[in-house]
Amino acid sequence: MPTDTKTLETCGRNRTAPLVAAVLSTALLSACVTTQTFDESIGYREARFAEVSAMREFRQCRDEALELDRQARANSDPAKYLASARILDKCEAGVGPAATTIAQDGRMRAYALSIQNYLKGGDVIAARSNLDKFTTAYPQMDIYYPDGSSFIDTMEVLLGTREPSAIGRYSDANVNTQLKAELRRVRHWQTH
Repeated sequence: MPTDTKTLETCGRNRTAPLVAAVLSTALLSACVTTQTFDESIGYREARFAEVSAMREFRQCRDEALELDRQARANSDPAKYLASARILDKCEAGVGPAATTIAQDGRMRAYALSIQNYLKGGDVIAARSNLDKFTTAYPQMDIYYPDGSSFIDTMEVLLGTREPSAIGRYSDANVNTQLKAELRRVRHWQTH
């Protein structure tokens, strides 16, 4: 075995040179991968924080309205139905543009509950107005009751927004069969 110091130095350099090159190339490549600037990441985080804050406020507001809805159902209180519907309207208005695309399913259900509560509270005009806003805000979307009937069709029938002279006024609507039967019964006795 050679004990020449020159040979040892050469061998030592050969081992560290590839290691240093690998570390430098990794550092340079990782610097190339991050294309987002510091300002962009802060902007994204601020926007995300605004969305999360808006949804948190919406959920707190919605929970307050749901509590009023629960009380209204327990006591059959039309005033509480109306109060719940008004709070749900306020909740939706408070979301603003920061979170319009977040939690659409939950927001749709809250909006639908406001329509239903306006109807139960006796404010048919506000219920019709909200139904129009609902169908505009969520085009080609619907909510289905546990029996498979359509929320939009049911509300259109109950609110009288379907054309009364249409042939088969209730037959083509995806509405609960008991509701159809009751509406036909009422219509029969109104005309006879």
